[in-house]
Amino acid sequence: MAKKVVRKQAQKAAKAALEKPKTKKVAAKQQPATSKARARMLGPKSAPAKKAARRRAKPPTKARPRAAVPSRSATVPTRPRAPEPRLPRHHELPIRPGAPAGAAWGVFGDDDQLGTINLMTPEVVVEAAGAIRSGRVFALNLPINIPDPPLFTRGKHNHVIKQYASYILDDYLDNFYPQASSQWDALCHVKHPKFGAYNGIPDAEVTGYGGVKLGIDNLARRGIAGRGILADIGRYHERTGRTIDFTTNDMIPFEDLQATLAGQKTEIRPGDVLLVRIGWTKAYLAMSPEEKAELAAKTRCPGIEGTPRVAQWLWDNRIAAAASDSPALEAMPPPRTADFLESNDLLHFHMLSFFGMPIGEMWNLEELAEDCARDGRYEFFFTSAPLNIPGGVGSPPNALAIK
Repeated sequence: MAKKVVRKQAQKAAKAALEKPKTKKVAAKQQPATSKARARMLGPKSAPAKKAARRRAKPPTKARPRAAVPSRSATVPTRPRAPEPRLPRHHELPIRPGAPAGAAWGVFGDDDQLGTINLMTPEVVVEAAGAIRSGRVFALNLPINIPDPPLFTRGKHNHVIKQYASYILDDYLDNFYPQASSQWDALCHVKHPKFGAYNGIPDAEVTGYGGVKLGIDNLARRGIAGRGILADIGRYHERTGRTIDFTTNDMIPFEDLQATLAGQKTEIRPGDVLLVRIGWTKAYLAMSPEEKAELAAKTRCPGIEGTPRVAQWLWDNRIAAAASDSPALEAMPPPRTADFLESNDLLHFHMLSFFGMPIGEMWNLEELAEDCARDGRYEFFFTSAPLNIPGGVGSPPNALAIK
């Protein structure tokens, strides 16, 4: 009997010994997937084991939040405001003895050739970048063959394409007038007939008169970037019922410019580039070939009022540059003057000669104006890269508005 019991115990031990590896193998295959299940099967753990388990446990994956689409009324964080420039008011000019009344000669330095573009400081550029909301880009140049025929007795260019071998092309322009289409006027473009060029630079040093100063290359080397604002006078006139004859030199009153900006709720900041749309480009493109030829033969164009009070407003608002879709920004020839070269009211004299403020003309503002009217925002980031023509009198602006 005792032998039988001993034999049974030995069989059980042998059977258990054979089953242990198999049990471990099955356990390894059926290892719990979660830490809670493992805890139930394995029982209580020591503190180190619990820490190791927590390290092995992966945190739940969080869903990535969807980017919000800014609405028209959404509040957009504002960038720090650029410091106000410390400049004399218009009635305090000049600061240089012997300079004419209202001239900013010496304000930006006795050797300065940039004028009011100096107002576009790095701080102004950083602040202006905050105007970019949608990323929409608007090119502001007309094709270089518009107007056709060119205005103001300028010539028409000839575009020649050359072919080398069978797979290389090159081209060049003959008789190219950089101011025949969308353009910047360099500060040398117009000097005051009595007081001379910007900053009192002697004629002998000015490009075109024997020197090389005040050319468009000054703006090209620096580049132009900052905040731009649009004054859409054309749409203001549509709302108020006023019409303009775009084949004449109708003068747009200063009050219309002010009312346009006020109606748009457009804030002016120091260093802004002011773009003024009167609707000239739209009207010109709708003219017949005969009307265009007549306009080229005897150019008359509407524009904003070219008076000292407008010049004072531009200076006191610290405008860096002003451009328009009009061929001259201001009405030309000046309606109130028989000989505009003898006029002190010409904005070109005040802006280019006295302030050093570049003037842009014949810009294509149509698509930009439509977008501004659609979203109610008349500010944007502005860039311009004129051609680097040493001693050049003007250049296509190569301008962009980025909203």
